[in-house]
Amino acid sequence: MADIKEIVKLALDVHNGSVKKYSQDEATDILRQALIDANGGSTKIDIRRVRDGKCGEVFAIVEEILRNTVPQGLQENDFFTALVDFRNVAEGDEKAFDVEDTDLFFVDDIAKGTQGIRRQRIAGTETVLVPTKVHGIRIYEELSRVLAGRVDFNTIISKVDRSVQNEILSEIYTAWKGVTSTDLGGAVYFPTVGSYSEATLLTTIDHVEAAAGGKIATIIGTKSALRPIAANISHEGNDVKSDMYSMGYIGRFFGSPVVVVPQRHKVGTTTFEFDNDVVTIVAGDEKPIKFVYEGDPLIIPGDPTNNADL
Repeated sequence: MADIKEIVKLALDVHNGSVKKYSQDEATDILRQALIDANGGSTKIDIRRVRDGKCGEVFAIVEEILRNTVPQGLQENDFFTALVDFRNVAEGDEKAFDVEDTDLFFVDDIAKGTQGIRRQRIAGTETVLVPTKVHGIRIYEELSRVLAGRVDFNTIISKVDRSVQNEILSEIYTAWKGVTSTDLGGAVYFPTVGSYSEATLLTTIDHVEAAAGGKIATIIGTKSALRPIAANISHEGNDVKSDMYSMGYIGRFFGSPVVVVPQRHKVGTTTFEFDNDVVTIVAGDEKPIKFVYEGDPLIIPGDPTNNADL
């Protein structure tokens, strides 16, 4: 049997559609053969082998693949990249972030030859501890169907992958929607309401960037919320038209990056999760949402004798 690391790398290439040495079909066949080899050369699952712990390598391959694909998929999301401070740690490692504020010291005129002035404490660093929790999925597919080539192995992994990512993003979106200036360590807040105005948007961006020490601001919203920016921009050009044609929103607004938040339905409803008439402007090196992906995936096959139909 090929080295597990080589099999995992091939599985990741298949998952990402970037197989170079083989065609996608050939690569899928190689993965299937690796599972067959890990199963002792058989395309059938013997419940006695599962019971006796002889299929561990089969599950180890899948665990190792998921350990790579779940975080990788999250980091391909523009919203996640723009707003989430991501840390992937081993179980039990530190889950704390040191957050520094943007406050500067006051400087004033003083009389020459004196040091009798009010002192200012060197502070501005807050440690944020992120509590983690375990997420689980309980699924099944007849592994004999996978080994016999009747089920695409990559499809199973991708579906688990997307399910976990969807849950994580849902929790991140919920946190973002309910965030307040207090949650952000007292960050300066410039609320603005009313009909869309390019001048008002530019003024708000100026305020946000000034409060962040000149850092470039990012504009965030759903496609519908961002639509008025492109529809009313005073200096349209080919780049704006190209962005609207390819993405449905403009990628930059007078130098400020624009990030779209994919709209979502609240669970079990057709109600939108986000307001389509709100945009948020943030600036600074510190990303407001802290996220820790701790530990490794674990597949527990269970005791097949507990299931009457095996």
